[in-house]
Amino acid sequence: MNYVSENGTIVEVAEQIFRERGGMLRTSQAVGLGIHPRTLYALRDTHRLIQVSRGLFRLADLPEITNPDLVTVAAKVPTAVVCLISALAFHEITTEVPHEIYVALPRGAKQPRLDYPPLRVFRFSDETLSSGVDEHDLDGVRVQIFNADKTVVDCFKFRHKIGLDVCIEALKLCRESKKCSMSALLHYARLCRVERIMRPYLEVLA
Repeated sequence: MNYVSENGTIVEVAEQIFRERGGMLRTSQAVGLGIHPRTLYALRDTHRLIQVSRGLFRLADLPEITNPDLVTVAAKVPTAVVCLISALAFHEITTEVPHEIYVALPRGAKQPRLDYPPLRVFRFSDETLSSGVDEHDLDGVRVQIFNADKTVVDCFKFRHKIGLDVCIEALKLCRESKKCSMSALLHYARLCRVERIMRPYLEVLA
């Protein structure tokens, strides 16, 4: 079946809608913007769209995605904030290689359902979830990531889940690379109620 109208605008309009929104849309977004599902799948079948993951499509002629996992998570779970080991890796202050994408979500938020990449979800209070968040434009997608200082402090907060050795290494690398400041670390440590835990390590590195 031909999904292109006589003047050939259906596919062109659909592609333009994608371009105006950074080149990537979820199925629900595309349909909400007036793209019929048949047109969407026709674009995919003619290789004008790439299916990044289930329910997520991207224009095929765009440059290759440099951060596919973070971009996919941000596109499908826009409220998520990249945290802990995934954020450490983004800031290059860990030797750990995350095999999951670590994300922070509000307490009580619905558990995301993604086929790929695998997620590890941590629940944050409203105050700690909204503090220290930076927005990055990765491949045209808005990705929320905790800054380096907040990430290190969060690691100490969740030290029993990720390991104290990871926390200490991150703190050391963060200070050595000058990506963290003592004042910011103390600020977030007080906010996350881990100042007493962190202070001996901060004093060693001061």
